[in-house]
Amino acid sequence: MRLPRRDARLRGQGRRAADPARPSRRPGARARARTRARSPVSDYDLKHHGDLEVAPGLLDLAVNVRGAAPPAWLRGRLERALDRLGSYPDPAAATAAAARRHDRSADEVLVTAGAAEAFALVARALRPRRAVCVHPSFTEPEAALRAAGHGVERLVLAPPYVLDPEVVPADADLVVVGNPTNPTGVLHERLAELCRPGRVVVVDEAFADAVPGEPHSLAGRGDLPGLVVVRSLTKTWALAGLRVGYLLAPRELVEQLRSVQPLWAVSTLALVALETCLAPGPVRTAERDAAVLAVERDRLQSALEAAGVEVAPGSRAPFLLCRAPGRPDVRESLRAGGIAVRRGDTFPGLTAEHWRTAVRDAPASDRLVEAVREVLSSAPGRRSA
Repeated sequence: MRLPRRDARLRGQGRRAADPARPSRRPGARARARTRARSPVSDYDLKHHGDLEVAPGLLDLAVNVRGAAPPAWLRGRLERALDRLGSYPDPAAATAAAARRHDRSADEVLVTAGAAEAFALVARALRPRRAVCVHPSFTEPEAALRAAGHGVERLVLAPPYVLDPEVVPADADLVVVGNPTNPTGVLHERLAELCRPGRVVVVDEAFADAVPGEPHSLAGRGDLPGLVVVRSLTKTWALAGLRVGYLLAPRELVEQLRSVQPLWAVSTLALVALETCLAPGPVRTAERDAAVLAVERDRLQSALEAAGVEVAPGSRAPFLLCRAPGRPDVRESLRAGGIAVRRGDTFPGLTAEHWRTAVRDAPASDRLVEAVREVLSSAPGRRSA
């Protein structure tokens, strides 16, 4: 397949940015659509992630990992698996656990070294003619596609950041979108409409298990052509350092992705964690924890809005996208006060006024709100005494 030579950017609800004066070719394009001029790839740091915000002594609200370490019952399982490290990893049990979890066939599952590896496999295995990444969203899929030499178009959504499938170019043969989307927390309800023969749709569901009931998850939809659902254990079980994930896709697509995956890519300990966390008991625990976090998220959102912060509406995830208009200094001021939040200006479509906060417990929320009030009550760039 021939690769596109240019980086076109799509804005708002979907007109081509290449020629703003040209009428949309899509009859369903919204009249309110906005365009943005084409800009260089280097306009956003796609490799910047929340871990770069964290430093010793800071309250970490920048990284969306729940807890500092795995729970004791999971650590026990990992410790007991240490005696198996002399043998090569066998993914069979973990693959079967993922298949049972989502009512899929085992040959529709591929275990991966985290979600990031899944995106890299997609970039290596496929040869899209027109790849579209929906933004603002997790930037690693686009970074992986570009690193593999593919041209990428950006469909940049305006608030409230909800995707209308009709604005995705009809000839896009690779579409990447998060659900719920990081950093907006938006849950898209109509993603199944994107699926069609000749197109691969990659849905990043890394935070799906943090949404009570997992509404609108497509992980169990083996009937949709070209659908790749990427899942992760990193966020819920504090396993960022172990690199644990998997993807679900049609059998032929799984084999295509497996063909570019290194042998023994997923470690024995990661496979044990996957098998353990996808059992019914831990799944129920994750569901209960998600419900608790949802209550705290809504409380935190109300408090931040009362303090003068604009919060992106409709977050269903354990994080909030925030903005203080005219105050691009908020993130650095919070950091000076001992709180790390995720910068927003590395997400396509966002600015230095945007920042994302993870939802932790009530004391962390209260500390953040008080710090935000202090920052916003002072002159830009200066903390009040």
